[in-house]
Amino acid sequence: MSQAVGQQIDADFFAKFPTSAKMYQQACTLFPSGVTHDGRYMKPFPIYVDHALGAHKYDVDGNDIIDYWSGHGSLILGHSHPAMVKAVQEQVAKGTHFGACHELELEWGELVRQLVPSCEMLRFTSSGTEATMMALRVARIATGKTKVIKFAGHFHGWHDLLAQAAEPPHDDKTYAMPGVTDGVSEELVILRPNDLELVERAIAEHDPACLIIEATGSRWGVVPLAEGFLQGLRKLTEEKGVLMIMDEVISGFRVAPGGMQEVRGIVPDLTSLAKIVAGGLPGGCLAGRADLMQAIAFDNPFGQKMKHPGTYNANPLSAAAGIAVLKQIADGEPCRQASESAAKLRAGMNEVLTRKNVDWVVYGQFSIIKVFPGYDGPRPTDDSFVPYENDFDRLDRKHDAQLGHAFRCALLLNGVDWFGWGAMTTAAHSDEEIDFTVKAFERAIDAMRNDGYIE
Repeated sequence: MSQAVGQQIDADFFAKFPTSAKMYQQACTLFPSGVTHDGRYMKPFPIYVDHALGAHKYDVDGNDIIDYWSGHGSLILGHSHPAMVKAVQEQVAKGTHFGACHELELEWGELVRQLVPSCEMLRFTSSGTEATMMALRVARIATGKTKVIKFAGHFHGWHDLLAQAAEPPHDDKTYAMPGVTDGVSEELVILRPNDLELVERAIAEHDPACLIIEATGSRWGVVPLAEGFLQGLRKLTEEKGVLMIMDEVISGFRVAPGGMQEVRGIVPDLTSLAKIVAGGLPGGCLAGRADLMQAIAFDNPFGQKMKHPGTYNANPLSAAAGIAVLKQIADGEPCRQASESAAKLRAGMNEVLTRKNVDWVVYGQFSIIKVFPGYDGPRPTDDSFVPYENDFDRLDRKHDAQLGHAFRCALLLNGVDWFGWGAMTTAAHSDEEIDFTVKAFERAIDAMRNDGYIE
């Protein structure tokens, strides 16, 4: 690319978001790279949001922006849903942290148990990372084994036990992770997804305590799970005596009230949940078989207890928010609405790309949208389309970082905030927001072409 590439988009970005630019300067003196989450890092700077409602958020410069981050996936009803706001406002006046058991944790737990097929008992955590970390420790205590099978490209939080191989490139099969010791990594068996024979061989070779899988495929659907793969894994793990952990941190209460396990008709041994379970506030949980969850109990049959403190476990505010939202989504209608909006958006964006002769493609499942630049295959024919026939090596790859920053800037200039190369809709995304987004996407494509990012 020439030095002139990107100049107009950058100039327009500084002009539209001057207060955010100033705030980012301060942020760089406070936080590494100026951000508090890796995903929020962008060039030339991220925007700063003042408030949000429904499918919209409003930045510090007064811009009205349609949001597709959906709270990193934690929102299914949109921002500041009235039922959630009312519940939290009432609870904050009563207390935010009792340092004691409380009635709301019972109601919250019962709702999770009613909705999630695998949930016989559960334990609340403060995040999805904590929930998957707990799942592995419970599995090791229950089985007396140590090895864990995970799939390349699948993300289960940033802790040492599962962070490896979550992102491409996948050509270095050592999957070394900065800051993670070799001893920890050696307990992890990393496999390509969608290959049941490979899983069966790995089980025979390593005799693992458990297998963990992201229920929508790598990083919420970059490489979707093949038809029948989850069911095949459930059958195989049952036959081989390996615990199956489904990571439903993203898919739980999003694809359906009972998550992907409801959609696919299977019951895993353990399920990690977060995001929507806490109604958009911090919170998660591990749910599953009652006998396995006894690993956290005092004087349990395993003869050893998993230690589990956690200052904000089941705190009253998160409980209040979680209860309010889970009641709203229990009939499945918000999940259906979000998925329907996403399907319309995918179709609209692909129509733009075809008409503009741009070598990108859009795909996804349920309320998830994925954008794949530099695509050289056939165009989508229906909403079940996956690029390259779901070939892991061709799909799960790094895209040009400069292009990614330009894409996000171009969309923001046109009133849309996109979650990197992916996005999630909520029940608050109406046809009006979808139509606006398709038009904004077309304008963004034009701007990127004019700036030399797209031929």
